Amino acid sequence: QLQFVESGGGLVQPGESLNLTCTPSGFNLNIYNIGWFRQAPGKDREGVSCIATRTQYEYYADSVKGRFTISRDTAKNMVFLQMTNLGPEDTGTYYCTAGCFITAFRTIVVTHSDWGKGTLVTVSS
Repeated sequence: QLQFVESGGGLVQPGESLNLTCTPSGFNLNIYNIGWFRQAPGKDREGVSCIATRTQYEYYADSVKGRFTISRDTAKNMVFLQMTNLGPEDTGTYYCTAGCFITAFRTIVVTHSDWGKGTLVTVSS
């Protein structure tokens, strides 16, 4: 079971930015596709972004395209999610995990249920 620690969440006002960090617990995350997911209160978890392991290809959900950037620091063994121009609709708990892929419906998914505690992002004025 792969475990991650997410950090960087907080309370921000609309239009502001946050940078999230995904740190693995004792393994090399550079050999996996890594994805960021979020779950808003009362809603299902949704894929936000996924970065491929070899090509570093980045994929984003339409709702965050142009505002969020996923990146990987292979030396530090971390994955980041830079979020800009945040809005109330971005509020939720953000999780990172391994093994993400893109479905034929252009959604970001994983086929396991290994989730960390996540980091809470609240966008409110």
